[in-house]
Formats: sequence, structure tokens, C-alpha cells
Amino acid sequence: MNKWIEILFGLILLNGAIFTWMTNFWALGDAALTFFKGGLVWMVILLGFVFIVLGISDLKD
Repeated sequence: MNKWIEILFGLILLNGAIFTWMTNFWALGDAALTFFKGGLVWMVILLGFVFIVLGISDLKD
């Protein structure tokens, strides 16, 4: 994957996960909201960090 696309994709994932975490989705219900705030959002945040780190390491080469 292109290094700039990796960085852009990582930033999109990171910002999307943080936005989802900060907003309150009343229509989803309490159980779904707890799930999103718990495991899924943290997984997307970590995936965003991984893509950003991969993109930065490709910039060095």
C-alpha cells in the first residue's frame, strides 16, 4: 500500500473512531452503545495507529 494512503487511512480510522466514541447514539440502545464504546472503538483506534506507524516507517525508506 502507498505510504500516504496508509497515513490517510489511519487518520480517517482514528478520527472516525474518536467521533463515534464522543457522540451519543440513542437509537442504538444501551447494549450496543456499550459495545461500541468498549471493544470495537478501541480496535479501530489501534488499527488507525498501526496504519499511521506503517506509513511513517515507509516514509523513512
